[in-house]
Amino acid sequence: MTQSQAPLRPRLPVPARAARFLVLLAVFICAACGLVYELALVAIGSYLLGDTITQASVVLSVMVFAMGVGSLLSKRFQSRPAVSFAVIEGLLSLVGGFSVLLLYGAFAWFSAYQPALVLLSFVIGVLIGMEIPLLMTLIQRIRRQEASEAVADLFAADYVGGLIGGLAFPFLLLPLLGLPRGALMVGALNAVVGVAVVLWLFRGELGRLARAVLGVGLLLIVTLLGLAYLYADQFEMDARQALYRDPIVHAERSEYQEIVVTRSFDGEDVRMFLNGDLQFSTLDEYRYHESLVHPAMAGPRGNVLVLGGGDGLALREILSYDDVDAVTLVDLDPAVVALASSDPVISDLNEDSFDDPRLEVVNTDAFQWLRENRERFDVVVADLPDGTDVGTAKLYTVEFYSLLGRALSEEGRVVVQAGSPFFAPEAYWGVGRSLEDAGLSATPYNVDVPTFGNWGFYLAGADGAPELRVPEDAPDLRFLDDSLLAAAQVFPLDRREPEVEETTLMHPRVIDHHRGAWRGY
Repeated sequence: MTQSQAPLRPRLPVPARAARFLVLLAVFICAACGLVYELALVAIGSYLLGDTITQASVVLSVMVFAMGVGSLLSKRFQSRPAVSFAVIEGLLSLVGGFSVLLLYGAFAWFSAYQPALVLLSFVIGVLIGMEIPLLMTLIQRIRRQEASEAVADLFAADYVGGLIGGLAFPFLLLPLLGLPRGALMVGALNAVVGVAVVLWLFRGELGRLARAVLGVGLLLIVTLLGLAYLYADQFEMDARQALYRDPIVHAERSEYQEIVVTRSFDGEDVRMFLNGDLQFSTLDEYRYHESLVHPAMAGPRGNVLVLGGGDGLALREILSYDDVDAVTLVDLDPAVVALASSDPVISDLNEDSFDDPRLEVVNTDAFQWLRENRERFDVVVADLPDGTDVGTAKLYTVEFYSLLGRALSEEGRVVVQAGSPFFAPEAYWGVGRSLEDAGLSATPYNVDVPTFGNWGFYLAGADGAPELRVPEDAPDLRFLDDSLLAAAQVFPLDRREPEVEETTLMHPRVIDHHRGAWRGY
């Protein structure tokens, strides 16, 4: 745009230099808000579905495409850039601020999470894409300069704002406000900055009606976001309850996951869920934990390592042997351990295992802990969550099992929970292939746990596959005996070992194996 073609400079309440600074400040803040919206969409997807890579890919690709669409659409609004920018920021603050609650509601009540995620990502992307062209017009009207200089200033403010938003999200918003309220607070900030700057700086070129509409709109947006902020906890509680059959008696979001405990109306069935995945039911957890622990205890067992198992139920079985001298439990989330050791129902179920003087608890990542470990163990119990995402897939890799093999004593044994050979056969048999490639010989076996379905394990050792049996001095068991273990080694024809590749850090195939599992069930 040449000097002669440039529109008349608007009447400003402050000098042009100050007005330009305020517009760039608005760019900075709005960019930070926009990045928070993106990260919030990725975060809630990883919370609810656990597949961080897929969620990030969907959100980012849709939003980048939508930003291009928004940039094209902005050409239709260049005649009234001030009003258009204020309206866009108002809409963006509403959609972005409510995005987390809308997605949670779509997931809990309508089973429409993915369509809602794509739609919200697209709308937010379009609105973000319309910002910069309109701001470019506004800043050139305030102070005439070359387009290249204006673009450089705008993008510098935009990128720095993105940096601040990206750092504020994990280190400030999530710890202090949580995901729903953090998004709502950012939406309110977005509205105040985006609309207020226009109302104040460009009020001279706005008609009385436009000023009134924008003012009332800003007040309405902030009020809606404020009310949602006040009732966010109640909304989250109602939505969360819709996901579970029984009443929720405990719910918290730790640094790593959502922890939920439910109890049936008759009090007989207490269940723990981590990120929506069932960890145990008091009706039949003994079937799982007896099958997991006792075959591994048939041999030397003075020093035992438990990876995962923060509920203390595997500990209960291990500590029932008097000749166990020491147990080390490595679990990532201290909140799970704290709940299992303080909740009356769970601590009674695990028989106060965390009070046993033989136990040492370490709250850290199991993979990293094994890399630094130099101790040898007679028994290793890997009671870890299924490898359905990047964070957990590394716990089912050849590299991880190689570290496990290094931690075993000469006659040491490791038992691994490996998922369901019926519902997820590729994932199950892939664990066996990874153990084999790590130099461990394994015996596969499977049992029925009604709340889980058919469930599988591997008992492995470095010097040949260990015999699958119940120790002669085992405590009184409710489910497991030698005859059942003999039957547990038999797999039906339609679920016997398929051709499947191992999982490594560079090729986390277990994620793909799980992704296609449980279909139709």
